[in-house]
Amino acid sequence: MACLIQPLRKTLSSPSLKTLLLLHQHPKPTSLFTSRNYISDKQKSAFQGNILRLLGNEIQYEHERCLPKQPITRFNSFMVDDRPGEQWIRLKRKFGEKEDITIEATMFDGSFPVSTSAKVWDDVQLHITFIVNISKGDDNVLEIMCSAWPDAIEIKKLFVRGHNRTPDQPYFGPEFKELDDELQDSLYEFLEERSINDELATFLHEYMKNKDKTEFIKWLGTVKSYIEKK
Repeated sequence: MACLIQPLRKTLSSPSLKTLLLLHQHPKPTSLFTSRNYISDKQKSAFQGNILRLLGNEIQYEHERCLPKQPITRFNSFMVDDRPGEQWIRLKRKFGEKEDITIEATMFDGSFPVSTSAKVWDDVQLHITFIVNISKGDDNVLEIMCSAWPDAIEIKKLFVRGHNRTPDQPYFGPEFKELDDELQDSLYEFLEERSINDELATFLHEYMKNKDKTEFIKWLGTVKSYIEKK
């Protein structure tokens, strides 16, 4: 932002603007109108050029620092859909003869400070939300809401809902931590059997770091291309 403001201050103190002020004191209608148009076009061109330069510098920096990798299309038994241009990804697999499992995971949606002894990235612990949907071919879906930390998953809530219809104010059950400890352990084992575990959490964090960089570079390029349009 400071880089954008500095050229603005230089423009406002330029000799061209002082000339405009003198003309305002001794107005000549025709030449004043022409000067205003000239200065307006000149300022617009300067602003646009500065923005394009800054965007170009940022793109170059990101490419030189570390280019993003091609997104992985498979993790263990899951097929991975990157959803380019969106803030989430989808993983799908079959389990046994009847179960269809879908996982929808956000990009990083939160961060929490941690002590220096913990595994950290830029001094914070990043958070990903993901939702597991398990269908057995009938009208209902088991939905499990989870958190993915850098090296662990955490179940937040689970409930069964209909495929197409959900009540206006459904009962979603208690918070997961309020359940009996043995039941909690059993549900983690249920997910572990389906490869939804701490290894998945680690994969999601590595994947989202790469996706975050990929989407950022694409965004910079899209903005730059739009500003360059005549």
